[in-house]
This record gives sequence, C-alpha cells and structure tokens, in this order.
Amino acid sequence: MNYINFNPHQISIKNDCFFGLPHAIEDAKIVFFSVPWDATVSYGEGTAEGPEAILDASYQLDWYDFDLPQAWEKSYATIPIDNTIKAKSETTRAIAKTVIEFLESGNDLHDQAITRELAMVNERSIELNEWVYSQCQNYLSEGKLIALIGGDHSVPLGYIKALTEHHQQFSILHIDAHADLRNAYEGFTYSHASIMYNVMQLPNIDKLVQVGIRDLCQEEMDKINSDNRIILFDDWQLKNNIYEGISWQKQCANIINNLSEKVYISFDIDGLNQVFCPNTGTPVAGGLDFNQAIYLMQTLVKSGKKIIGFDICEVAPDKTNQSQWDGNIGARLLYKLTNLMYLSHSLNSEL
Repeated sequence: MNYINFNPHQISIKNDCFFGLPHAIEDAKIVFFSVPWDATVSYGEGTAEGPEAILDASYQLDWYDFDLPQAWEKSYATIPIDNTIKAKSETTRAIAKTVIEFLESGNDLHDQAITRELAMVNERSIELNEWVYSQCQNYLSEGKLIALIGGDHSVPLGYIKALTEHHQQFSILHIDAHADLRNAYEGFTYSHASIMYNVMQLPNIDKLVQVGIRDLCQEEMDKINSDNRIILFDDWQLKNNIYEGISWQKQCANIINNLSEKVYISFDIDGLNQVFCPNTGTPVAGGLDFNQAIYLMQTLVKSGKKIIGFDICEVAPDKTNQSQWDGNIGARLLYKLTNLMYLSHSLNSEL
C-alpha cells in the first residue's frame, strides 16, 4: 500500500482510485472493475458515464463504515477505467440508435434495411462480453473478489459467466425496476433488457431472486411462471405487505431463504426509488428506499451467506452537471456493498 499523502482522518486524494484508497492491484482482495458501456439502452442514455461519476463522487465519502469500521484498511484496489471501451460504446450506440428509431417508426425487426446494423451491434456486444469475461477470469484466478461498476445492465454477463467456472452453484439476487428477461429485446441479443434471460442460460445458477420489479411485459411474466428457478418479489407485493403490517425484516428473511449459500448481487440503480437515481436511463415510479436495500444486504450477510461478487449498473450523471447526486448514491452503494462482501468472507475466515 502506498501511504504517501494518505490520512484516513483527512480528505481523499484524487488519485484515480475509488474513494482515494491507494492499494495496489497485486495486493488487493477486492478490485473495482469499471465497464463504461451503454450501447443498447432503450430510453435515456448516459450510463457509460456512470463509473466516472461514481469515481468523482467517491472522493468525498468518509471511510468509517458501521458494519466494517476499519474498511479503509482493507485491500481494495481500482482497475483503471478503460476509455477505449467507452469509445467503442459511443460508436456502437450510434448504430444501435438507427435500429431503435427504425423500429419505433413501425418497421419490422427482420427488415433487411437494418440487418447489417443489427449484426454490427450484436458482434460488438459479443466482443464486450468476451473482454469482461477475460478480465474477470484473470482476477478470479488470482483469488480476488470483483466489484463491477457499469455501464448499462448488459455488462455483467461476462463476469457472471466467469463466476460459473469458479463456483459449482450460486444464486443471483437481482434488484431492479425491470425483470430484464426479454429474449433479444429490439433484436439486440445482449440488450440491457435481456441480461437475466442470458444469465439464466448459464450453468450452475440455481435461483434468480428478483426484488423490486415493477415494470415488465407478458413475455417476461410467462418466463417467470414457467421457470421454477425464478422467484419474483415485485414492488407492489413488497409495498402491500408493508401496508398490511408485514415488517421489512420478515420480508427480507423470506427473500434470503430462497437464496443458496453463495450469492451474486446484481443491482440496477433503478431498483431504488427515483429520488435516489433521478438521471438513470429507464426510471420507474416506486422502488426501494436506499436504507431498505442496505438492510436487505446486511441481513443477507448476517444470515451467513457469502457474497461472491456484485455489480452496480445504470447510474447516469446529471447531464447539466449541476448535481452529483446520482454518482453520490452510486458511490455510497458501492462502498457499502464492497464492505459487506468483504465481511461475508471474513466471517468465514477466508480473508
């Protein structure tokens, strides 16, 4: 660790590392891995700017954590943000928009007029998936845990694929406004709206537990009803239970009881109430309170289950640059989930 100019009681140094933590990658137990990509977003843009927005906001956080008080001492390191990925996202996004605008004009997905563009987007998405897989495979092989920062919600597929080669069985806890179970939405095989459909094609995933869902189509509801590995806790159900006197504690226990001993968390920021993510690309009314989500994660760790990895996706900064609120929330969520992941392993004497 490079302690030059590092004082945990003072301000963070802007050193291109999340939270200003100066740990070296080779010494790290957990690495922050950014994927600035949002080629297939179907509504608002800007999630490719998410990692940088979270990084910028992370410097102003205090390091004390109520679950892991000495968190700043832990070996958390930052993999530099790869701007070539962001540049590829921008060019691919431009092509994807032509496809989306073509379809929104009432044209058919199978029209030859967009065949070339559709193929280009899918090919570049495959390249992105392979890059994420390769990067994550390398760090997992070194015994590191990974906190992935998106980008749109399509980006963790390669990471989850790598995890299936390191763990014989695990569950996914998916927090989102959307079910993301569409098959090749808008013709994009690796759409942000298809991430969980694609994830469920992978081996070794025993359960997909979805929390906070409140915007989905019939195709997705049919998928949920036909696949007994998928368990839905929709936002309407969660809120109605609270209104009828069922505590959040009991609901969290019910959610967690459906998860296996090893858990991957996929956290789309729009799973939260929009007050916490005003600039996310596909906002939906309703959602979890920030502390509700944190309580669920804390309860998960207290249950003895192990967080083997997580992603935070769909954070998008204010396009007017007047507020860092989205990045601020993303940074606080990133720090808390990282600390809880560390704690879930240290309780089992693995770190």
